[in-house]
Amino acid sequence: MRPPTIPKIGLLKGLGVTLKTMLTPATTQQYPHVKPDLPPRTRGVIALMDENCTVCMLCSRECPDWCIYIDSHKEVVPPKGEGARARTRNVLDRFAIDFALCMYCGICIEVCPFDALFWSPEFEYSTYSLRQLTHEKEQLRAWMDTVPPPPELDVGAAEPREITEGLQAARKAAEAASAAAAQAPTEASADGSMEAVQPSAGGATATAVVQEDIHVEAEVDQAVFDQLIAGGTSERVARAKAKAAFVRREKARIRAEREGTA
Repeated sequence: MRPPTIPKIGLLKGLGVTLKTMLTPATTQQYPHVKPDLPPRTRGVIALMDENCTVCMLCSRECPDWCIYIDSHKEVVPPKGEGARARTRNVLDRFAIDFALCMYCGICIEVCPFDALFWSPEFEYSTYSLRQLTHEKEQLRAWMDTVPPPPELDVGAAEPREITEGLQAARKAAEAASAAAAQAPTEASADGSMEAVQPSAGGATATAVVQEDIHVEAEVDQAVFDQLIAGGTSERVARAKAKAAFVRREKARIRAEREGTA
């Protein structure tokens, strides 16, 4: 009768791994029923905001894989006013990206001067044929719905150009109205005394001057932002206009409170 054999050390190690995995909770994600939490800068596909595209061809020329195909035609735009000249503009007919060739370098997005291309975290676009990986502008435009909104500005960062130009225009208008009120001619009253002529439109000049003393921290007006996005405005412009609308509304509220307490 043979004596009992001692288990090999390899067998004991294997049983130890088995016991460890049996007691460890599973970390498997239930895809596709549960979508993964992707990082905010995930490079999935390239989305197109076609109304921002001016057919400058920079993205196609800078693409190292030559996987962007663009077709366009020229149209004559009638003059806007009397004495103006008609001009021509490029109209986008086709914008396609062959993702079978694309290496997801992002150069086309970086060189686009008009914010027409964006990264989308969408990754579920696999096909059974390489020919089906060439997506036209309709599909690229549909992927814009999956593009995450841009991050908020850092504390102390410069405001967008649209808001800065709007505030400068409002400041110049207030200064011009104040100067016009200061130079307004005086009129003799019924008893012969002189009184300064008050500005018209219910004291619009005084209101504009008071507005310059009000400081409001810019925030996004979500209702205005959603309305602009639904109308086809790009997210960058919609965010800037929503902040400007929030500032105008808050300043109007503060002015009303000041007038009520005065």
